[in-house]
Amino acid sequence: QVQLVESGGDSVQAGGSLRLSCTASGSTSLRGCVAWFRQAPGKEREAVAGINRMKITSYSDSTEGRFTISKDNSKNTIYLQMNSLKPEDTGMYYCATDGSGKYYFQCLADLSIFNNWGQGTQVTVSS
Repeated sequence: QVQLVESGGDSVQAGGSLRLSCTASGSTSLRGCVAWFRQAPGKEREAVAGINRMKITSYSDSTEGRFTISKDNSKNTIYLQMNSLKPEDTGMYYCATDGSGKYYFQCLADLSIFNNWGQGTQVTVSS
C-alpha cells in the first residue's frame, strides 16, 4: 500500500503563491497517474491537476495557467505550484494515486482510477 503525505498548505492573501508537496512511500509509488484534488467546505471534491508516468500534465479549467504540477521520481514526490491564488482556491488539498500501474494519457479523464489518498493539507486564501 502506498502512503501519501501532503505538506505545504498555509494561509495566504489573494495573489500570493504556495507550493504543495506530496511524498509517497513504496517501491511503485508514482508509476501511474498522480493527481491533486481539493475540497472546499460544503462543496464536492474536484480534481485540480494530474500527471502521468511520462510527465504529461492535465489541469482543470479553473487552475490551468495558474497551477503547475510536477514530479520528482528520485524523491517520490509530486508538487503543485500555485500562483495568483484566489479566495475560491481555498480548501483541503489532497494528492491521490492510481494503483493499477496502467498507462493513462490524460489522468483526469477518469477520476475513478484514483484509489489511494493522502490526509490532505489546508490552503486558505484571503481577499
